[in-house]
This record gives sequence, C-alpha cells and structure tokens, in this order.
Amino acid sequence: MSLEDLKTRVQTALDKVRPALQQDGGDVQLVNVTEEGAVSVKLQGHCYGCPFSQMTVKNLVERVLRQEVPEVTQVINLQ
Repeated sequence: MSLEDLKTRVQTALDKVRPALQQDGGDVQLVNVTEEGAVSVKLQGHCYGCPFSQMTVKNLVERVLRQEVPEVTQVINLQ
C-alpha cells in the first residue's frame, strides 16, 4: 500500500470521528502520516487546548483509526 492510500484511509476514518467532535464545537485536522503508521493530528475549535484533549485523542480518535486502518501504529496529538 502506498503512503497516499494510507493517508486517504486515515482521512476517511477521521471523517467518522468528526461529528462527535463537532457536537462539542471542535474538529480534528490530519497533519501527517508516516510510512511507519504514525499519524499526527491537531484538534481544533473548542477541542484545542481542552484539558481532556489527550483523552479525546486516545479514547476516540486513536481507537477509531486503529479499528478502521490497522496499519496505524500510533496517534500523536500536536498542540
């Protein structure tokens, strides 16, 4: 699988997470995907800087990404 295919699959998975974040006035932006499966994201809106942002990334974003795209090895929250 090419890196572009991986990025496309990650973006599609993030689209499934967006509605939950948007309900709270936030969003998520894909920053980078490496060939090793590390995904960097940045929370936006009300989610950016929220005390629970790290939990949101681990418990929601990372869980969904790993379910949808098994090649994902880690999700990094850039702040």
